[in-house]
Amino acid sequence: MDDEDLALWVAGLDDLFALIADRFPRVEPRLQASAYVRGLLAPLASKNSWTLAEAAGNKSPDRMQRLLNRASWDDGGVRDDVRGYVARHLGDASGVLVVDETGFVKKGTRSAGVQRQYSGTAGRVENCQLGVFLAYTAPKGRALIDRELYLPKSWTDDRDRCREAGVPDDVQFASKADLALAMLGRALDAGVPAGWVTADEAYGKDGKFRAWLEQRRASYVVAVPKSQAVAGDAGKSRADVLTAHAPDQAWKRRSCGKGSKGPRVYDWAAATLPEDGTEPPGWSRYLLVRRSLTPDGKGEHELAYYLCAAPAGTSDEELIRVAGARWAVEECFQAAKNEAGLDHYQVRRYDAWYRHATLAVLAHAYLAVTAANAPKALAAASSRSRSRRSAVSWHT
Repeated sequence: MDDEDLALWVAGLDDLFALIADRFPRVEPRLQASAYVRGLLAPLASKNSWTLAEAAGNKSPDRMQRLLNRASWDDGGVRDDVRGYVARHLGDASGVLVVDETGFVKKGTRSAGVQRQYSGTAGRVENCQLGVFLAYTAPKGRALIDRELYLPKSWTDDRDRCREAGVPDDVQFASKADLALAMLGRALDAGVPAGWVTADEAYGKDGKFRAWLEQRRASYVVAVPKSQAVAGDAGKSRADVLTAHAPDQAWKRRSCGKGSKGPRVYDWAAATLPEDGTEPPGWSRYLLVRRSLTPDGKGEHELAYYLCAAPAGTSDEELIRVAGARWAVEECFQAAKNEAGLDHYQVRRYDAWYRHATLAVLAHAYLAVTAANAPKALAAASSRSRSRRSAVSWHT
């Protein structure tokens, strides 16, 4: 990075902190937060209070720890400002809101929300915390825009334990889907330009989650298990049973987006589901199925299933595009952890987790917006935009 690029980088970060300045009643916490974010963006092997303090020139980690645990500032307000910042710089009517969770492996039992639970990040049961996040992806770029810490019932049923970890008494148990809906509600209420919502089957199989999206008239493509009950001509059937009757001509070979190794190409089939009177006026529900191109060791092709709801006449290509957009959140997690220290924290308190996560989300958003506004990134985004294609009845 030459001197001119460095000057632009610093100026952009200063502009972002000017945007959130009102969230800090005093100058000292704001300056410390700026130093914290600069440390998160620095090429440090580890980004904890000690290393961030050293990078900022502090003699001890006390100031960094005070920022996360005791200083007066509005992390919820900063979250809202970051969401607006991403929407202004990356926003597009075709944008997709993506819900997913990620795990943070921890030792001990005192960190808020920690317990032995399945972590998709680790691919196994671990002693960990789980954070539910909301990402925004559009042709110009992608970024995390919201965060919630999942508190299992083992925590919310033990109020003394909660108080020791700084969990407010009014925080009760909320499922991961409940946390996701809270974040989606904030984004939609704030007018984030998003035409779609997508999520994996942990959320998609939840009927209340899908019903809420339909009530908000938020089009969605959500993964569901093969056993998902789906409306068919003769009542409800399993998704895999309906798919077994799809004619050969229903399958279309399409890319659902660009991956690290090139286009993600699969065979896809889509069906319009029978109306039952509960869909929003002018809308249809769809079953979308993805089939791998190559068989597994047993000679079978892997299938993935999605329930969708959107205005009637929505094209198969659009449903496929949105299904592919879900991978964006995995890329956001990887970048936020590797480049913005999302998983490098050493805090135990509930409020401190939110403060660290908010500043890491801010740092990641800054990286995403900066990359999107680089000339090469803008050219690539323009090229992608120009090339985008715009009774159970299988589409043939």
